[in-house]
Amino acid sequence: MPLRFDAHVSTAETDYGTVLLDERGGTYWELNPTATLVVRALLDGGEAADAAAALVREFDIEPTRALRDVEALVGDLRAAGLTS
Repeated sequence: MPLRFDAHVSTAETDYGTVLLDERGGTYWELNPTATLVVRALLDGGEAADAAAALVREFDIEPTRALRDVEALVGDLRAAGLTS
């Protein structure tokens, strides 16, 4: 499940996570540090399991919950038309 933002999405990392701009409508999205960790893992070519493992290492949460969270985030990004 490697992730790629669509061409109409600009990104900027901040001290508080990542900001996404959907240039089609001027809508901004702010990803918190947790979501940024997931997105980085997937943008680097990782699979959902790799992103979930990064969450487990960083936040000491259950692997099944981490995987659910990764899948939910990716689903939200896709539903918003930001990723393919």
